[in-house]
Amino acid sequence: MKIKKGDIAEFKIEKYAFEGKGIAKVSKNDLLGINEPDGFEKNYIVFVHGSYPGDVVKARLTKIKKSYAEAITTEIISASPDRVKAKCKYFGVCGGCKQQDLSYQKQIDYKQKQVEEIFYKLGGFKDFEIENILPSDEIYFYRNKMEFSFSDKRWLTKQEISSATKFQKDFALGLHIPKIFDKVLDVDECFLQSELSNSILNFTRKFFIKKNVSVYSTKTHTGFLRNLVIRQSYYTKDLMVNLVTSEEDDELLKNYSENLIEYFPAVTTIVNNISKKLSAVAVGDYEKVFFGTGFIYDKIGEYTFRISANSFFQTNTRQAEKLYQTALEYADLKGNEVVYDLYSGAGTIAIYISQKAKEVFAFESVQSAVEDAKVNAELNNISNVEFITTDLYKSFLPIIHKKNFPVPEVMIIDPPRSGMHQNTVEDVIQLSPKRIVYVSCNPATQVRDIKMFVDAGYKLLKIRPVDMFPQTYHIENVALLSK
Repeated sequence: MKIKKGDIAEFKIEKYAFEGKGIAKVSKNDLLGINEPDGFEKNYIVFVHGSYPGDVVKARLTKIKKSYAEAITTEIISASPDRVKAKCKYFGVCGGCKQQDLSYQKQIDYKQKQVEEIFYKLGGFKDFEIENILPSDEIYFYRNKMEFSFSDKRWLTKQEISSATKFQKDFALGLHIPKIFDKVLDVDECFLQSELSNSILNFTRKFFIKKNVSVYSTKTHTGFLRNLVIRQSYYTKDLMVNLVTSEEDDELLKNYSENLIEYFPAVTTIVNNISKKLSAVAVGDYEKVFFGTGFIYDKIGEYTFRISANSFFQTNTRQAEKLYQTALEYADLKGNEVVYDLYSGAGTIAIYISQKAKEVFAFESVQSAVEDAKVNAELNNISNVEFITTDLYKSFLPIIHKKNFPVPEVMIIDPPRSGMHQNTVEDVIQLSPKRIVYVSCNPATQVRDIKMFVDAGYKLLKIRPVDMFPQTYHIENVALLSK
């Protein structure tokens, strides 16, 4: 009988794929009733979500293609010895910590292997050094920022649906369910940020429910409450509470701030971002400060950084230092080099490497990030870094020629997940630095870009993964290329 989409089959999981999928190799004939030549049918791949090597599971087929299928685990018949009990009661419903039921040692082992396979198989690279992954010192409570969403549609778990308890369905404060953008899982604890942040989360929910304050609807685009963003400094212990709303209400925000400070004296600043945007992005069109300065401060290495409500800062502070130190070691600066830093954000990498370089020119597309970077340079008495606003999706060579910047010996590149635009790659090739240090949060797009550099005469020398996000399948990777 031919198996179709939606049917359940049994699979033995043999390998682990990128983005948290187990791999089962089965006979296509056995699974689908399709007769194919020997060798083809025996290598049919099924990607099984929610499984690990060593598992035997039952899984529902969600996609069936000619060369592979996808399935979701419905039952664990025999568990892998690497499985552990998930710490969080929302595990499996919330999409934040998809590997919380896997031992941390195995998490980093698989991340190391995933990066290696991407470079070997997708990139086709050989004869380069692969250094061991740098694990995170903390595997829980490691995030310095959490972004929670309000919703007028609460997602009810199976336990809540079967419970006799009545739940308020038109108010939720928590985290979005994966691939469901209009419903929010109402959470009262999360193990990614501190226990204090959980207390603030629960206080905020109770405060606004008691005040009968409306929640913003993504359907009607009406309602007041949009997001709660909590930022905590690792080293200075500063704490920012940022409430994102659809409009101003000074009296309500003042009352919220006074109560929040009374219950949580550790809070150092309270900000209200007002967003008129239709999209569900926790960034306001403008902001008002109701307590403190509107900023917090934290350190990476010996450098201090000012963090605003909307500025980018690596969310795992201690691992960020390991990441930047790896980049600095790969850059191998002697003190007389001109360095370009692309996608420089708030200037964290440029400032971190500044004492080892003669000059650093940092390029960034977002003007507000450049303004943050200038403040951070001044804060650290850094005078050999220049921050430049330019479009990194077009050619940035014109501004270099216009300002007559010196040619770089070293370039450090830290693009978004989508990687580099081809125009930017071509600009880098034309500038022809001796060394390129490529920092990436997506090894697949990193490999794609590195192949273009190799085709232009560069050699991949070594890579090193850094685990910034325990309990998830995400991984950062640093690569060194030489002319």
